[in-house]
Amino acid sequence: MTEAADLLLTNAEVHTLARPDETHEAVAVRGGRIVRVGDAYELDFLAGVDTRVVDCGGGVLLPGFVDAHTHLELLGRKLVNADLSVAESRAEALDALRDRAAAVESGAPVLGFGYDEHAWGETDYLTRADLDAVDASGPVVAVREDLHVASLDSTALERWVDDLPAEGVRREGDEPTGVVVEDAAAAVLDAVAPDPAETADLLRAAQRHANERGVTGVHDMIRCSHTSGAYRDLARQGDLSLRVRLNYWADHLDALLETGLRTNHGEGLVRVGALKTFTDGSLGGRTARLSEPYADAPGECGEWTVTPAAFRDLFDSAESAGFQVAAHAIGDEAVDEVITTFAARDDSDSRHRIEHAELASDDAIDRMADRGIVASVQPNFHRWAGESGLYADRLGDRRTATNRLRRLADAGVHLAFGSDCMPLDPLVGVHHAVNAPTDAQRLGVTEALRAYTLGSAYAGFDEDRLGTVEPGKRADLVVLDASPWGVPEAIRDIDVTLTVVDGDIVYDGR
Repeated sequence: MTEAADLLLTNAEVHTLARPDETHEAVAVRGGRIVRVGDAYELDFLAGVDTRVVDCGGGVLLPGFVDAHTHLELLGRKLVNADLSVAESRAEALDALRDRAAAVESGAPVLGFGYDEHAWGETDYLTRADLDAVDASGPVVAVREDLHVASLDSTALERWVDDLPAEGVRREGDEPTGVVVEDAAAAVLDAVAPDPAETADLLRAAQRHANERGVTGVHDMIRCSHTSGAYRDLARQGDLSLRVRLNYWADHLDALLETGLRTNHGEGLVRVGALKTFTDGSLGGRTARLSEPYADAPGECGEWTVTPAAFRDLFDSAESAGFQVAAHAIGDEAVDEVITTFAARDDSDSRHRIEHAELASDDAIDRMADRGIVASVQPNFHRWAGESGLYADRLGDRRTATNRLRRLADAGVHLAFGSDCMPLDPLVGVHHAVNAPTDAQRLGVTEALRAYTLGSAYAGFDEDRLGTVEPGKRADLVVLDASPWGVPEAIRDIDVTLTVVDGDIVYDGR
């Protein structure tokens, strides 16, 4: 007699994403794994006394989304502090900071995360003068959504400016403007970092947010040293509702080597992922390393946040120790440098990754394909690709050369989609991939969904466990209330109705 299922998801439009146009009606789960996929009538026979049967109401069932580039602790900070990503103007951002100032204890830091001046139709960052107008008793810090720029009021500058890297502190004459970039911005984030207990609370808030958007797994870029411990504590307590790959920042390398950890170590919901490093900065901060100057800053080509020589040394150490390497590279010159370094080791099985690769040239894309380098990209960045967006300001006519998803896919590059938490919402990313401005930037619905499922699973060495709806794979699943194929022009408006991780329902929005 066939053993009964633990969970039966029925009355669904199941897209396995394993083969083109393959659909079914129901999925049976046992022991956290998918055991059958097929007709609802046939799978009904797997319903036993203790089986939980869920009627999906005709919704579209897909593999769970795997976000290949996240910062969940920082997302939690945004959710708990002032969320500046929803501000539609400079005035609204400052009002949100004032509300936060009224909510914290006197003298405590007032923090806001996620502002984007381009969403306000402006080009200037928040400044010291702006934040002084919040009139808080403690320091005020507003972090731009790319995490490469932070804005400080006078109190924050007085407290921290002497300890910040001087080259990252923007000045007019001798006076700091309140804008700090790159390593200086990172130092500010460190200065206001949460303690271990707060980190666990932030991760709980962030994972709820992620589950509600159909996210079943993340590749989290771990910079705070106790975040990985918080994840493992949550898993041990049974409170973790995501599958997590820990992509440790490069400054953790010595500790990782000392403890004997390597890529793919771990079991259950938490595993070690890649070693994450930078090479350049961001287009928003004009610090991405370009081969030609910025359109709105003639003579400036960005900067190396990690020099090519230092990157090569780091890569050699990490690769020799068994680590996959995930290198942040946005400008075309930075992307070229990373590819050259990766290519010096002829080992495509390592699945080394370029994070963002926003301005990769044709030659770079072809070299990535030849060497098996993964492009860990963020389709939601297409929101800046319009004729009057951030890319147009920074790059001029080169804006159409950014995030060429179609070109990458046609070349055979492995695509892994993530959000960089701008925002964390896979359906927003899929929407932008499908509705990108140019043919070279645009993917079909199935291609975009596969990049956010199987593609991200591949980037985490998990394609045999995750990424498609097939017997034997872990039961990480999502149900949508409408078909992305039916409304390609409005995918971001689709709602998630059910999220399943390892056979457990972690979000039920029905």
